[in-house]
Amino acid sequence: MSKSERKGRYDNPLKATLQGLRDLRAEKRSQLELPSGLDLHGKTVLITGASSGLGFAAAERMARAGARVLLALRSGIPEKGEQIKSSTKNPQVVMYPVDLSDLRSIDRLTEQLTQDGVRIDVLVSNAAVVPLASRQTPQGLDEMFVVNYLAGFYLINRLLSRKLIREDHSLPARIIIVSSESHRNPASFEWEKFGEYEPYGIKDTVARYGYTKMLLTTFARELSRRLEQAGRPIVVRSLCPGPVNSNIAREAPGWMQPLLKAVFSLFFRSPEKASDPILYFAAGEAPGGPPFSYLFLLQPREIDERAVDPVNGRRLWEASEELVGKSGFPIQ
Repeated sequence: MSKSERKGRYDNPLKATLQGLRDLRAEKRSQLELPSGLDLHGKTVLITGASSGLGFAAAERMARAGARVLLALRSGIPEKGEQIKSSTKNPQVVMYPVDLSDLRSIDRLTEQLTQDGVRIDVLVSNAAVVPLASRQTPQGLDEMFVVNYLAGFYLINRLLSRKLIREDHSLPARIIIVSSESHRNPASFEWEKFGEYEPYGIKDTVARYGYTKMLLTTFARELSRRLEQAGRPIVVRSLCPGPVNSNIAREAPGWMQPLLKAVFSLFFRSPEKASDPILYFAAGEAPGGPPFSYLFLLQPREIDERAVDPVNGRRLWEASEELVGKSGFPIQ
């Protein structure tokens, strides 16, 4: 896809919604099938952003498949976990409080997981926000940049450095990163002002969302590259679930809310259906396979060439490592 074809597809909520409808109508080529009888017994799954929408649906389905499910939540404790226990008859649901906009909270989460002796077989990095306007985090960074990208970078590296992700060469663990096709939209990386807080309003929110997803997808590919080079038995998977009938647009302008809610409910996929690619990567994918792959819905796709480029991957990794270090949270 050329730069001119990418440009403008996700510049505002209305364009993004219309693009979502076009994506759903697109021809389904190389469609994978999610097998029946998914089995995650004996597996420990950690999922972020699990209090509603896609994350909650995926957590519930994995609990139903027999997994021990760890919910990393900012809100909804204990009711969300109790709801999953009740609906799935699986008592192995544990809730961990975390605010992904605060790097200190991520530290507390990893400390608690360490104390509890957790070993993760499947990590689902799912949390995302689309705020009405820019907001600063406790570390003075932009909230959407942190929640949608930097928190995932920091959390995953903390889990890896503390050996909290199981490493078994006979059955590699999985890191599943929920991204978006909007990662193709940004014109370029903002290397010169990487991580700098800049105020913005609703006019720029959706475009900024796509930028965070480009960072996230580039990180996913670079993470895979580094794990493979280190010989660590962990594979990385990324996906776009397509347009989901969720509350991610809850901060859209009031005049737009009725339209978005109507379109979402009528045309977008339910969170349960949209979670199919997460379940495929967690339990339906055959053992082995490449160290990295990406799905749109259940269709294999190549990610944007800029996210594949190892030069961008290295530069992003180094810039992110420097940023969290300057914020007082060096990767350890």
